[in-house]
Amino acid sequence: MKNEQILLAERPKGMPTKDTFKYEETEVKAPKEGEVLLQTLYLSVDPYMRSRMNDAKSYVPPFQVNEPLNGGIVGRVEESTVDHLQKGDYVVGYLPWKRYITVKAKHLQKIDPNVAPISTALGVLGMPGLTAYFGLLDIGQPKEGETVVVSGAAGAVGMVVGQIAKIKGARVVGIAGSEKKIQYLKEELGFDEVINYKTTENIRADLKKACPDGVDVYFENVGGEISDAVATLFNKGARIPLCGQISMYNLEKVDVGPRIQTRLLINSALMKGFIVNDYAEHFGEGMKELGEWVSQGKIKYAENIVDGFENVPDAFLGLFKGENLGKQIVKVAE
Repeated sequence: MKNEQILLAERPKGMPTKDTFKYEETEVKAPKEGEVLLQTLYLSVDPYMRSRMNDAKSYVPPFQVNEPLNGGIVGRVEESTVDHLQKGDYVVGYLPWKRYITVKAKHLQKIDPNVAPISTALGVLGMPGLTAYFGLLDIGQPKEGETVVVSGAAGAVGMVVGQIAKIKGARVVGIAGSEKKIQYLKEELGFDEVINYKTTENIRADLKKACPDGVDVYFENVGGEISDAVATLFNKGARIPLCGQISMYNLEKVDVGPRIQTRLLINSALMKGFIVNDYAEHFGEGMKELGEWVSQGKIKYAENIVDGFENVPDAFLGLFKGENLGKQIVKVAE
């Protein structure tokens, strides 16, 4: 049986293009003892993957040129050599971008399709949901009546952050990039205010109006001028979970903006960078509570599903154009 995989063709300079990716035919490998053969059903594309395309040290090793890219994948077991996974079971794992994947069973987590749609294992009930959960509750620690600002608020992480903050009784201000996203965040998810960073004439003035009592928690997803503006409103003891910097991932030169240290110092504020795997030993706790909130309707989610393995590059590039509302996912097969 023929297989197909997506390789990193070259290390991009600035914004990646379709030439960054290369499709290649390969064989389907029969599973050995302790392995299973999966068919990829859903494939996740995420902003952090851009930094892995650079040959630079980070919290995960860089992708290698002429090797398959990898990320979150939901698949269906086609063949199994282990007792706890049977043909037809659904699983999620961190896997190479292939239509069919032969992998050790120990690297997979079984999904119960009766709990929620299986695609949620890549979003609200997967890495993005856990990132929001631990970053906000451990570092941000929102309290009732405080003001929480979320940049990248219409992304897979940001929209969960805002909803958890509302559950904790905070006032939530989001920053997003289209009227459609603003409408969704306010009308569907209950954000108190949302600012369109693409159309605002003065984001600092709009933020000050939206946050008359200052900012107690800033969940940082984007970096750049937006973060500079939010920093002018930090309250005493503000907490800043540093999750991402998507506005800076494709820059070819180092961005030099206002230095934030003075703002942190005079406000006794805390900024802490984190990655979700810092909390790996507590994933069970996070998944349990997120699952309960989803089932109770306290957390809603959105998915932007792109059809076709051939469209994976377009789906990835769309992240940096703000095309997605919620989690960006590629549907590879039924």
